[in-house]
Amino acid sequence: MSRKEYTITILILGTLATISPFSVDMYLPGFPAIAADLNTSIANVQLSLTSYFAGISVGQLIYGPLLDRFGRKKPLYVGLFIYILASLACVLTNTVESLIFMRFIQALGGCVGMVAANTLVRDLFPVNKTAQAFSLVILVIAVSPMIAPAVGAYVTASLGWHYVFLILAIITAAIIPAVYFILPEGNLPDTALSIRLVPVFKAYWEVSKNPQFLTYMLTGGIATSAIFAYIAGSPDVFINIYKLNETQYGWIFGILAFAMIGTTQLNHLLLKVFSSREIIRITLIYQSISGILLVAGTIYDWFNLYTFVGLMFIFLTGQGLTNPNAAALTLAPFSKNAGSASALMGSFRMGMGGLVSAMVSVMHDGTAVPMVIMMTACALAGLLAFSAGRKSTG
Repeated sequence: MSRKEYTITILILGTLATISPFSVDMYLPGFPAIAADLNTSIANVQLSLTSYFAGISVGQLIYGPLLDRFGRKKPLYVGLFIYILASLACVLTNTVESLIFMRFIQALGGCVGMVAANTLVRDLFPVNKTAQAFSLVILVIAVSPMIAPAVGAYVTASLGWHYVFLILAIITAAIIPAVYFILPEGNLPDTALSIRLVPVFKAYWEVSKNPQFLTYMLTGGIATSAIFAYIAGSPDVFINIYKLNETQYGWIFGILAFAMIGTTQLNHLLLKVFSSREIIRITLIYQSISGILLVAGTIYDWFNLYTFVGLMFIFLTGQGLTNPNAAALTLAPFSKNAGSASALMGSFRMGMGGLVSAMVSVMHDGTAVPMVIMMTACALAGLLAFSAGRKSTG
């Protein structure tokens, strides 16, 4: 693969993996407007975020076997078309219940981009290069939280929040030609694999028994769920507590997203000196410490807007380091069942994300405490899972 082909492939994979993050980040500034328009509370609107994460979690388990059985592209097309149709349905929704349901369907379609991107990284790049490839894919993904909230804020303010979903449908439709004409096929279909329930669950069970897979699926899935607590809680924290408008919130969200972008690139350099395991251990330790400071400072009212954003920035740098390294170590043992392994990893991550975002909604008390407590709990639990699993993975 030439340098040009490598770059183009990474861009397409990153774009596919960005569909779901963009679907989350772009509508966040519209939470207050959605709540007002649908005559409901922000806590109920947050449930549309939870349902999206639930849909991603379920959908990835479906697409994993399909990507192994039918090849990488056919299931990808099906999922993208489902996403487009569900996005258009969100444009027409007029109740929070229908929004919650259609966001679930939207996620069932859109999550195929995440599974296919992870699987194709494993297909197209050698094992010793997957962490670097994941870092570059995540760099593309990380652009989403820098621009999506700002775009969503302007669209919501000028056209209304319904148009956010129309734009998402158009963007996804534009990705399909690049997938068809440019993206490599990856591994060929494995016709020996069955997509019946019993063999599928047996394949997932075999994958889950691998000690390295289990350790880093748990570590990465739990630790990176901190970002979902932040996503679920940040609109209320910054717009209602710190009294920012939608546009200002979009800029703050973009600034904090830079924490992940910068460390994603730093990870690319650190891998030349340190192993993925070493990077994960150090990252989770300093995230746990900064998280504890966030909780204490929030409870005792130590922070103004600037100090709060500063410490949040420090905490979120860890997401750009843990994510690619944990993903690479999780998928490293697999080649034949890479699609199933990728799906199980992604499903667990999004299941954790749905649980964490739901907890933020349930704990909602008009302060930033629920958000920072859940963020810190994710870092601490991730460190615990990493420490417990190291003995079995060497």
